[in-house]
Amino acid sequence: MKVILQQDVRGQGKKGQMIEASEGYARNFLIPRKLAILATTDAINTMNLKEKAHKAEQARLKAEAQDIAEKLKAAPVKITAKAGNGGRLFGAVTTKEISDELKAQHGLDVPKQKLVLEDAIKSFGTYEVKAKLGHEVSGTVTVVVAEA
Repeated sequence: MKVILQQDVRGQGKKGQMIEASEGYARNFLIPRKLAILATTDAINTMNLKEKAHKAEQARLKAEAQDIAEKLKAAPVKITAKAGNGGRLFGAVTTKEISDELKAQHGLDVPKQKLVLEDAIKSFGTYEVKAKLGHEVSGTVTVVVAEA
């Protein structure tokens, strides 16, 4: 019996997938628990439309991420900080500060969770910070730390 899964079912498949299940398993377990529906022509057409819409949404999100990555290349962020003797900062420059300055200086909204610091920024200078924008797209933010 062919059924379309409404939720992920361990050992059977993922949500939206059409599987072949034994009739007893489908009628007594999957369908009563709303884990699957019968694979009628209407249900198959609905599944195909949802899959097409999902792919279009993924393509849109990927294009959006690539657009942000291009904007990040041309958007250096200047952060001012106080330092003690020897040019060492009091504390460190965090991803939250970088994210806030990106929004303030260039209007780019990149969440702090997507910014990846290799090492803590604890002195003046220019740094490259990687931004994982999702959908296998990443960009680089140039951060210039200057004295306040």
